[in-house]
Amino acid sequence: MSERGTALITGASAGIGAALAREFAAHGHDVVLVARRKERLERLASELEARGVTATTIAMDLDDAAAAIELHEAVSERGLDVDILVNNVGVGTYGPFADSDLDAERTQLRLNVVLPVELTRLFIDELRGGGKLLTVGSMAGMAPGPGLATYYASKSYVNSFTQAIAEELRGDVGVTLVCPGPVDTEFADRAGMGESTVGAISSNTPENVASAAYDGLIAGETVVVPSRAMRVVDLLCRIAPRSVIRRVARWANSGR
Repeated sequence: MSERGTALITGASAGIGAALAREFAAHGHDVVLVARRKERLERLASELEARGVTATTIAMDLDDAAAAIELHEAVSERGLDVDILVNNVGVGTYGPFADSDLDAERTQLRLNVVLPVELTRLFIDELRGGGKLLTVGSMAGMAPGPGLATYYASKSYVNSFTQAIAEELRGDVGVTLVCPGPVDTEFADRAGMGESTVGAISSNTPENVASAAYDGLIAGETVVVPSRAMRVVDLLCRIAPRSVIRRVARWANSGR
C-alpha cells in the first residue's frame, strides 16, 4: 500500500475523474477506479501502474439504488483501505424542465446527490482520524440555472452538504469541495447541450481542475474554485440581485 494513502475515485473513466486519478497517482497514491466502462478503466489502470502505484478497477453502474452499498462491499471484499474518498461522478440534463425525461432526471439525482451522500456516510468511519474527502461540486451550484434547472439544483445541494460536513468533521476528516465552471469534457455532449453558450466564454481543462483540487485537498482548503474567471463569477453571484443572476444564467444556458 502507498504511504500516501489510497484514493477511491468515482466516475474515473474520463474527464475530471480520469484527470484526478492521474493527479493522485502522480503524487504516489494508490487508486481505486470506479466507473461503468471497464475497458477504459483497465487502460487507465495500466497507465497508472506504469508509474509505480497500485490501481484497482471496479467496473459497475453507479446509477442504481443499491450502488453505494455494493461499492462499499466490493471495496471491503478486496481488503482495500480507503484513505481518500473522491465523489466525482455526475451527469446533467439540459433543456426546459417541463420537457424533460423523468428517468433521466432520476438518474441525475441518484448520481449527483444520493450517491455522494450515501458513499460519504458509508466510508466516513474509515476516513476518521486523518482521512480526506474530496467532492466535485460546481459553480452551477452557486445560482439557479434555467435550462439546466435540476443540474444546478443538484450541485447546490452537493456544495452545501460538503461545506456543512467539512465544519462538522473539522480536525477529524479533511473535507474539500472543488467548484469548477465549464470544463472540456464529455459532459456537455452527454447532457445534450449542443450549441449552449456555456463554455463559449470561459472553459477549463480537466487537468487544471484536478491539480487545483488536489493541491487544495492537501492544503486543507474547504472550497476550491480552480480559475480566476470563476472566482469572479462566484463574487458576482454573491452580490448581484437574484433576478439578474437568473436571467444571466438563462442566457448562458441558451443557444448561441
